[in-house]
Amino acid sequence: MDFRQLRTFSCVAELGSLSKASDTLRVAQPALSRQIKLLEHELRAELFTRNGRGMVLTEAGRLLLARTAGIVRQIDQIRDDIQSAGGPPSGRVVLGLVPTVSCVISARLARRTVESYPGISLCIVESYSGHLIEWLHRGQMDLAVIYGPSADLHLTVQSLGRDKIVAVGPRGCGLTRKKQVDIGWLLRQRLVLPSHSHGLRTLIEHAAAKKKLKLDVQVEADSFRC
Repeated sequence: MDFRQLRTFSCVAELGSLSKASDTLRVAQPALSRQIKLLEHELRAELFTRNGRGMVLTEAGRLLLARTAGIVRQIDQIRDDIQSAGGPPSGRVVLGLVPTVSCVISARLARRTVESYPGISLCIVESYSGHLIEWLHRGQMDLAVIYGPSADLHLTVQSLGRDKIVAVGPRGCGLTRKKQVDIGWLLRQRLVLPSHSHGLRTLIEHAAAKKKLKLDVQVEADSFRC
């Protein structure tokens, strides 16, 4: 396998289309198709299936993407770093944002990036903290804005700020009489929480572990609009 083949494979897998990958890489479609076929021949496995919606990864393709996406990203980053040395920043930057942060800053951040750093191609990815951390470890992302405990992440971390967590409940639950919610009382209630990939869930589970309490999660909801 050579890097050109892997980069072609990664781009087609990401975009799901040879024509889109051709536009992105500025390489003719027949050349891209030939590189994919050479890679499939070397691996003795079919990497894509074609349907009306474009190129879809096979099981072998998904495995190859999981193992090589970080490598391709790191080599591209090395090239961008060398080309940017001694000059204005340039290249592709992948930024991960949790949804609650993304809805507040993503548009303004993209505008400021275009105005201040025209050489930067910014890609904003919106997901929950667990997914963003996994992609950072794989090298598929450059940086991310998340929330939750950072001691065990094994990443370079900088605190940007703190915010209060608010408990919301139905009428008659007793919250209106409380100026501040006791964590022990809260953890004994039936709760609506995000799934385990969400940073808020991690915070609540850490608090429960310290109190040696088992959470009673009645509903999991990953949309902050719920």
